[in-house]
Amino acid sequence: GILKFVEITVNLLVLICVGAAQASVAGFTSLGGFGTGSFSLNSAYSPFEGTELQEVRELDMQFTQMRAPCVYGGVAFSLTAAVLTLVFLVVGAKPIQRLRMGLLAGECAFNLLAGAAYIAAVGLYLHFVSQVNSTEVCKRRERLYARRGYTSMNCVVQGGDAAVGLFG
Repeated sequence: GILKFVEITVNLLVLICVGAAQASVAGFTSLGGFGTGSFSLNSAYSPFEGTELQEVRELDMQFTQMRAPCVYGGVAFSLTAAVLTLVFLVVGAKPIQRLRMGLLAGECAFNLLAGAAYIAAVGLYLHFVSQVNSTEVCKRRERLYARRGYTSMNCVVQGGDAAVGLFG
């Protein structure tokens, strides 16, 4: 049971890190990267104006859309793994001598498959993040933000993405 709670917690940490990674690189012109680009800091302080602001909006939207498969895939995968782990926790909440051998074998197979799937999923996630970060959209976006002193909007794997890999 304790191991199952740890598995569920780690799946939720992956879920949180996927969302946080997206929100941290979304830029000024989108609401955590999940909006349509309609949110803007024009009502507060915005370092961009005029055509530069429009260009940043377009680049932020393109970048967010390019990273969307990573986000949605990470969310779907971690939620599915957490729910299946929760199912095994609930179904297996009996004394060990009362559990059927088939359930234990199924749980063992699930854990082996989930471990292998997580290794593959983390590899794919980091591969796709690296691909998006190597695009011209990301590089143009990085240069625009760097001109205004914002060096956190760069084209390297961010801490949130590394945390997804670590917890995964």
